[in-house]
Amino acid sequence: MERAQAGDGVAFAQLYAAYCDTVYRYVYYRVGGKPTAEDLTSEVFVRAYARLDTFTWRGRDFGAWLVTIARNLVADHFASARFRLEVTTGELLDGNEVERSSEDMAVEALRDRGLAEALSRLPLRMRQVTWLWTLGVPTAHIAQQLGISPSTVRVHLFQARQRLAADPLVVQIAGPARS
Repeated sequence: MERAQAGDGVAFAQLYAAYCDTVYRYVYYRVGGKPTAEDLTSEVFVRAYARLDTFTWRGRDFGAWLVTIARNLVADHFASARFRLEVTTGELLDGNEVERSSEDMAVEALRDRGLAEALSRLPLRMRQVTWLWTLGVPTAHIAQQLGISPSTVRVHLFQARQRLAADPLVVQIAGPARS
């Protein structure tokens, strides 16, 4: 530590190697994303290097000082407006994903429009139940929200599936039946 404070870059590199994993794990479990955790971990060591002269031994490990810096950075990260708008490049397009062509997107849009049109022809209550169920709302909550019994929700869902399966537009969108 004394060598690092005296400006020895190799000594600081040794401190980095000794504490990098600890700081990264601390940050990662608080922010939950690898790119953000990597960025914040780097920033911890940049700030630590810039303020090495302020570190004094008080019976606490150097790692505790680094974790204190990390804690403050994580708090600043969540308090910042940037956090709410941040989208990492890894979230934009996963390396294993294939970029969709404009033709694929157009076909998907037509399917979505056709399915929305078919859904709009369902009776109101059946349409409400189907939309809520599609959004992942549990049957019991749908029943409570619409003032009907859970068994009525299940009947509406069954009938909606039947009607949609028989709708010529949906049949056309789905294409030939697979066996």
